[in-house]
Amino acid sequence: MKVHIFAILVLAFGSGFYCEAIAQNSSAFRIARLKYDGGGDWYNGPLEEPTLLKFVTEKTFIDVDPSYYFADINTNAIFSYSLLFMTGHGNIHFTQEEANRLRLYLEEGGFLYADDDYGMDESFRREIRKVFPEKSLVPLPFSYGLYRCVFEFPNGTPQTHDWGDKKPPMGYGIFIGERLAVFYTAESNPSDGWDPAEVHGDPESKRTQALEFGTNVIYWALTH
Repeated sequence: MKVHIFAILVLAFGSGFYCEAIAQNSSAFRIARLKYDGGGDWYNGPLEEPTLLKFVTEKTFIDVDPSYYFADINTNAIFSYSLLFMTGHGNIHFTQEEANRLRLYLEEGGFLYADDDYGMDESFRREIRKVFPEKSLVPLPFSYGLYRCVFEFPNGTPQTHDWGDKKPPMGYGIFIGERLAVFYTAESNPSDGWDPAEVHGDPESKRTQALEFGTNVIYWALTH
């Protein structure tokens, strides 16, 4: 059973873009926050997805449900969503059963976007190896289509927060065949830029950049 339920046409006008979503059933696109064990704060920033989806509604014609949903990796609820989002500052732990379930979700057409909120990098890399022990997270070149499918990011993943460790923002992927199934951003934290302005005090230009980047992620997940 394929998870994807939308086809999208992207058309340019003026200096911007718009997207027309053609639903293959009556359900609007939804994102689910992935609930995981291990002690990490999987739940932090619950306004992030709704804010991003409202931006998508304002800037595109993609039919979205801007509500907040979460899906427990312990259950089959993950199969109800085209895109799972995970973030956090701390430890992540998957049982082998959970890793197998997530692998099946991804092999059936699902998409996982993981954003390191600073502190989950080591455990995410360790746990995703349980899901795909035969695959590696590979750096995506700046020329990769996700970076220019709607809004242009010629330098790849944007950096919403500079934490002073002098490491460049990076985007990594795991592919199933030629399809990007897992997208991971590190040293960048664009999802913090999806929060309302008063939460982190980010400049409006940084927030807009992060929201545009999130729009690209949604578009890519729906069309590839």
